[in-house]
Amino acid sequence: MKYIQLRLAEPDAEKREILIAGLAEEGFESFEEDAGYLLAYIQAESYTEQVALAVRAMHAGTVHKAEIAQQNWNAEWEAGFEPVHVDGFCTIRADFHAADTNVPYEIIITPKMSFGTGHHATTRLMIQQMKNIDFAGKSVLDFGTGTGVLAILAKKLGAGEVLAIDNDEWSYENTLENIAANKVNGIVVKKGSLELAEGRKFDIILANINRHILLQYMVQMHHVLPEHGMLLMSGILDADEQIVLTEARHAGFKNTSVFAEGKWLCIVVAR
Repeated sequence: MKYIQLRLAEPDAEKREILIAGLAEEGFESFEEDAGYLLAYIQAESYTEQVALAVRAMHAGTVHKAEIAQQNWNAEWEAGFEPVHVDGFCTIRADFHAADTNVPYEIIITPKMSFGTGHHATTRLMIQQMKNIDFAGKSVLDFGTGTGVLAILAKKLGAGEVLAIDNDEWSYENTLENIAANKVNGIVVKKGSLELAEGRKFDIILANINRHILLQYMVQMHHVLPEHGMLLMSGILDADEQIVLTEARHAGFKNTSVFAEGKWLCIVVAR
């Protein structure tokens, strides 16, 4: 699998977060910062003329394009991957890092293209809120699982049935690898979208995706939850708070709580 790397002259922090959100909605999967540039990665087959035009509309500065082979990209990623510590509660690290004995929960991942290494504010926000939820025996749906990190944490927190779904082949394979690395059982991984959960109920849905997908599937997520079920959403910029909250209310959700890190939000609602 080949990827396109775009090297964009990096804007200030506020505009950078907005740019990342916009690129994610166009299909870009991962982002890095490098010496004043934002590096954005998308599968080569997904980089259409329409996407290129959308990038130009979002970013007026210099854009350099390069084709990156999968194995070369992974080597670069692994070389720069550092452990992530979340509030003394959870550490996310690679297998080549030393174990962290100072936290109750540790998750080992194989760094790849998949979103969800813990370096992004949205993953940290989700983990911070998971800390405050009783997962014991609960059924959990991780919608857009990425690396599987949230599904793995849910299982470590005592969840019963866990279904992790993602429509990206790399994420699907990476999640299976990471489940094995963490020696957790009871997580089912499927490639696809929310239709895989139709006709079933889950006590908790974890959805760290993006605004577009959250809005598209808000009603379906409500249907998948039982009465008093919980939905944790992230991948939301603060500028999009009201549109997401409005759609959640229209779908029938209530008891809204909003948490922020910088420009990014985690919204927790209940059915």
